[in-house]
Amino acid sequence: MQYAAVQKVLGLLLTLFSFAMLPPVAVSFIYQEGTAQPFLVAFGIILGAGILILLPVVRSQHVLRLRDGFLVVVFFWITLGLAGSLPFLLAPRPEITATDAIFESLSGLTTTGATVILGLDELPKAILFYRQQLQWLGGMGIIVLAVAVLPMLGVGGMQLYRAEMPGPLKDSKLTPRITETAKALWYIYVWMTIACALAYWGAGMTLFDAIGHAFSTVAIGGFSTHDLSIGHFDNTGIEMIAVVFMLLAGMNFTLHFVAVRRLDPRVYFRDSEFRFYLLIMVSVTTIVTLALYHTRTYVTWEESLTKGLFQAVSIGTTTGFTTAEFYFWPPFLEISLLFASFVGACAGSTGGGIKVIRFLLLIKQGLREIGRLVHPNAQLPVRIGSKSVNHRVVDAVWGFFSLYVASFVLMYLMLTATGLDLITSFSAVAACINNLGPGLSQVGAHYADLHDPAKWILCFAMLLGRLEIFTLLVLLSPTFWQR
Repeated sequence: MQYAAVQKVLGLLLTLFSFAMLPPVAVSFIYQEGTAQPFLVAFGIILGAGILILLPVVRSQHVLRLRDGFLVVVFFWITLGLAGSLPFLLAPRPEITATDAIFESLSGLTTTGATVILGLDELPKAILFYRQQLQWLGGMGIIVLAVAVLPMLGVGGMQLYRAEMPGPLKDSKLTPRITETAKALWYIYVWMTIACALAYWGAGMTLFDAIGHAFSTVAIGGFSTHDLSIGHFDNTGIEMIAVVFMLLAGMNFTLHFVAVRRLDPRVYFRDSEFRFYLLIMVSVTTIVTLALYHTRTYVTWEESLTKGLFQAVSIGTTTGFTTAEFYFWPPFLEISLLFASFVGACAGSTGGGIKVIRFLLLIKQGLREIGRLVHPNAQLPVRIGSKSVNHRVVDAVWGFFSLYVASFVLMYLMLTATGLDLITSFSAVAACINNLGPGLSQVGAHYADLHDPAKWILCFAMLLGRLEIFTLLVLLSPTFWQR
C-alpha cells in the first residue's frame, strides 16, 4: 500500500474542496445577508487541513495503485462529509447538532436528498445555495473532477476513476486518456446544468431558484430551496422541465457523449439499458396514473397524470423531488414507487439504486437458468444487445446484488432495534441506500425526528449507496490489507 501517495491525493483533494466554500460567500454579499463568516472560517479550516496533510508528502513520487484508489475514495468521502458539515455547524441558522450537520452534508454530497433541516423558506440564501451546491459537486463525483487536474500535478487518475464511477462496466473509457474522459463527462454535466437552469428561469423560477434546482436536478439529488420542493411553484411547466432533465440525468453519460460527438440521437435507442430504462419509467408512470385515478386520489385524468408522472420519474430515477405528499397515497402506490427506486437510474449516470443494467443482467441470467433446465447441455450466453457479457461481469452483478440485499437487511434490523416502526425503518434504509431521500411514515417529509443512532446508520447507508457497496466493503476485507 502506497500510503504516501494516498496522503498526497487526500491533501490535494481536500485543498480543492475548500474552494467550494467561496461561492456561498459571493451569494451572501449579493443578497447582503451578512452570512459569509461561517463559510470563510470553514474555508480556512479545510484549506489549512488540506495543506497540513499535503506538506509532508508533497515531493512523494509513489505511483497510485488500484487498492490505493479505493482507499482514497472511501477516506475522502468520509473526510468530505465531515468537512462539508462545518458551515452548518458554524452558521447561526439553522441551529443543528453535529450529527445533523454531518447527516445533511453526507446527504447532499451523496445526492441522497434526505434532510433534517426544517423551515427552508426562512433560511439565508447562502446556506440554501450551499446545500444545492453540495449535491451538484457530488453528482458526478468530486473525484472525477479531480482526475482532470491531478495528472498535471503528477498523480495518475485511472485508479480513482475505476473506484468512483458507478456501474458494472467500469473499464470502458470515452476517450483514450482518463483525463480527457473526466473532462468530457464534466463538459456534458455543466452544459446540461446550464440548459436546465435557463429552462427553469424561463418557466417562471427566480434566477436563484433556477440555478439551485438545476444543481439538484442534474445531480439527481432532490434538495430544494423550499419546504414544499418543486410543489412550491405549483407550475406544470416547471414540473415537466424537471421530468425531462431528471430523465436525461438518469441516463448513462456515455450515451450523451457519443450522441453529441456523432450528432446522432439514434445512439440512445440502440442501447439495451436505455430501452429498458424507458420501459420501466413508462410502466411505472402508467401504473401510478391509473391507480391514482381509480382510487380517486385525484379526480381528473390530467392531475392524475401530472402527479403520477412527476413522482414516478422523480422516485424512479432516485431524484427525490416531490409535488405531492406521495407518502399519504394508497399503500400499493407508496410501496410500488419505493421499489422502483431499487432499480434506480442507468449505470454511468448521477442516479442511485442498483442500476438498470444490473437488473437487466439479473433478468437475462434468470432466463438463461430457466433455459438450462430445458436444455442442460446448451451454451446460452448472456447478451446485452448483440454482445455477449463476460461471465465475470455476471458473477460480479450477482455478488453485488447479494451484498446489497445483505447490507439492506442488516441495516433494516439495526434501525428497528433502535425503536423505529417497520415501515419507517424499511423505507428509511431503502431511501438512503438508493440515494433517494424521501421515505414513508416518519421519514416521508424529513428525517429531523429520528434519534442520533438511526441517523448514523443511515449515514453509512448513504455512503454504501454512493460508493456502490463494493468500494466501501472491500476495505473491511482482510484480503484488501494483505501484501
